[in-house]
Amino acid sequence: MIELDRVTRTYPGGVRALDGVSLYVAPGELVAIVGPSGSGKSTMLNLLGTLDRPTSGQVHIDGYAVGELNDAQLSALRASRIGFVFQSFHLAAGTTALDNVADGLLYTGLRSGQRRRRAAEVLERVGLGHRLDHEPQELSGGERQRVAIARAVAGEPALLLADEPTGALDSQSGAGVMDLLWELNAAGTTVVVITHEREIAESLPRQVRMRDGRMVADEVRAVAPGRDGALL
Repeated sequence: MIELDRVTRTYPGGVRALDGVSLYVAPGELVAIVGPSGSGKSTMLNLLGTLDRPTSGQVHIDGYAVGELNDAQLSALRASRIGFVFQSFHLAAGTTALDNVADGLLYTGLRSGQRRRRAAEVLERVGLGHRLDHEPQELSGGERQRVAIARAVAGEPALLLADEPTGALDSQSGAGVMDLLWELNAAGTTVVVITHEREIAESLPRQVRMRDGRMVADEVRAVAPGRDGALL
């Protein structure tokens, strides 16, 4: 699903945000990329999501060589194969949960009625079937993040990138979001969680640690799925 081969990313002024990183993530994995501010996590997210290109090295996402694709092809790859979840939700104010998710399917070619049906199905899947007509300001933080996750997975992406998905939530809501990511992974989605929270990283089966633009550890462990050892 993901292959980085000696990837570097240098910004103006000679700042090297990534320094020769090589990483392989197989389809169906659940991985945490963890590190302090300035470690290269955000740059890694941008490269994995094809939002940026490497200065050197090779990036392959779901079998596609990112460096060989033009901007239109990269946009199509993101729309069809990659889902994004961000800390700040990025939901449209004054728009219902149903329409926030349905609008995320605008570029799939589905008709309006099909988009809304798909949105309702996915919101039901994340436990918000009773909140379809509620706007973001009427939802709790945990519920808003679930809407954001529903929007990210409505197009059935092969890869889900979650950037600090619990950062704006209380501990109970954050734990519920992590349980949901476990469930999505169990259904076959490759999930990469970018986080600075060591506790979250250590709860996942694989932890990649970053520091100063380099990968300093890659640990695989046996952990129980979800908070109580069982999927939702």
